[in-house]
Amino acid sequence: MVLIFGGQYLMQNRPKFELRGILVLWNTLLATFSLMGACRTVPEFIHTLTHHGLYHSVCVPSFIEQDKVSGFWTWMFVLSKLPELGDTIFIVLRKQPLIFLHWYHHITVLLYSWFSYTEYTASARWFIVMNYCVHSVMYSYYALRAMR
Repeated sequence: MVLIFGGQYLMQNRPKFELRGILVLWNTLLATFSLMGACRTVPEFIHTLTHHGLYHSVCVPSFIEQDKVSGFWTWMFVLSKLPELGDTIFIVLRKQPLIFLHWYHHITVLLYSWFSYTEYTASARWFIVMNYCVHSVMYSYYALRAMR
């Protein structure tokens, strides 16, 4: 939050940065990462639903330790929440409107992800798969939009 409000204060009397090229790269990297994460977690998710059912998918955290690939991409997901805060830095540097929902979402997802990982929260399986899938589309869109 210091970066958000401190950054906005520092940018008050400065011209906005044109970061189109960096934004294309940034969003392309995040889209690629999210697509890879989705490709590596969706199979375990579908397998769990089809072979063990809804209860198991929500209540048994087998995706973290029993499936090494899914466990690795769960760890990558948790770590990715910190660099994703960079989205907010780009908004501040470009002097774009920064809505409450944007930074609230980033902070709460970061805290939830870190907490869920340490506590082996089984329902995080759903959250991680959905987040990877949504982010792969969202960051692809942002990359394309930055190209115009």
